Amino acid sequence: MGSETKKAIMVYGGWDGHTPKESTAMFSAWLSGLGFEVRESDSLDTYLDESAMAGADLIVQCFTMAKITNEQCAGLCDAVRAGAGFAGWHGGIIDSFRTQTGYQWMTGGQWVSHPGGCIPAYTVEITDSEHPITAGIKPFTMKGTEQYYLHVDPGNHVLCTTTFSGEYGETDQYVAGTVMPYAWTRKYGKGKVFVAGWGHTFKDFDVPEALEIVQRGLLWACRG
Repeated sequence: MGSETKKAIMVYGGWDGHTPKESTAMFSAWLSGLGFEVRESDSLDTYLDESAMAGADLIVQCFTMAKITNEQCAGLCDAVRAGAGFAGWHGGIIDSFRTQTGYQWMTGGQWVSHPGGCIPAYTVEITDSEHPITAGIKPFTMKGTEQYYLHVDPGNHVLCTTTFSGEYGETDQYVAGTVMPYAWTRKYGKGKVFVAGWGHTFKDFDVPEALEIVQRGLLWACRG
């Protein structure tokens, strides 16, 4: 790509159950194959590197729970507000930094729980079949992975949803028929944000539709 080479920063860590290193490596290899210059990091101090953050076209995060300092959070949010794309999946982007409401404002959602604390099978429905991220993709089934209950910003542009069947957990907590936004886009300043609710481990991306949507989401969020 020469002078047009896109730069991606990928930050991973936190709870190992979400396979942050393996999942990040999968998408890092894919982006590199497209000609991106990719920097992988397992430290949130990456967000303090003003030069790198200012030059990033895409920031991909897979960092579950953990704590982020105010300075680290500001470095991330400022970069996105200035035009860097921000994208991720599952707990790596919406179960991160639970006390940082400013971060949650940027992502447009936050994990709260999952029905029955179990690993069900569920369907992901396509809400916007004309968006470039989801165009041509049919509903698909996720098996052996978490179905998330989320708090979400009503201003999100919802691409996909999932519905709670009522067979998992207490029905007075997870009302049967509840439709939950499950992938969305949003703007944050000049930056674009993409979030997918699936991706509990890298094995979720064995489902072709789940992989394709996230790949498209990363490219959509990228600056330019």
